[in-house]
Amino acid sequence: MDTRIPEECRAVGLTCEGCTESSARELAKVCPGLRGKMVGQLFVQIHTHAACARMHAHFARAYAAAGFAPLQAVAATA
Repeated sequence: MDTRIPEECRAVGLTCEGCTESSARELAKVCPGLRGKMVGQLFVQIHTHAACARMHAHFARAYAAAGFAPLQAVAATA
């Protein structure tokens, strides 16, 4: 069992990858075209648990992959 995953996530069966990908896709739907710095700021506001911090770049890539922002712009600040 991965102890880096917050207990509340583990309890409902969320993986860090699945959680950040899902939240990044939802963010891209409601806020398309954000620049990398704003994507990073929103990541921190959405994923407040310290264990989530390691998923910052994964979140940025998932946001870009949703097709609403160029990967280079998002990944450059991740």
